Amino acid sequence: VQLQVFGGGLVQAGGSLRLSCGSSLSILRFSTMGWYRQTPGKERELVATITSDGRTNYADSVKGRVTISRDNGKKTMYLQMNTLQPEDTAVYYCNAVYFGGSTSWGQGTKVTVSS
Repeated sequence: VQLQVFGGGLVQAGGSLRLSCGSSLSILRFSTMGWYRQTPGKERELVATITSDGRTNYADSVKGRVTISRDNGKKTMYLQMNTLQPEDTAVYYCNAVYFGGSTSWGQGTKVTVSS
């Protein structure tokens, strides 16, 4: 599968961005999809996940500011990020986990939040 990520960029603190992760195949084959982020010198960390039946999970650092969603018909997962802060600056990656357990990653997209 190919996962293509769109929507990164530069935004001022307090602003919003929406990231999209489009799949070349039906996302119904994925048990879980998620967004992760990474900053230089740090481990990649979970931002949010969503299961095939719509259950969501968020990192404490983004709860209340971020919403993950998926549109099965459009084969796309989204991450709506509001009230962005400089500490949200990172490269964001989308991830998909097959029901069989294997994983695919999309390319990263850079999000920069200026203060």
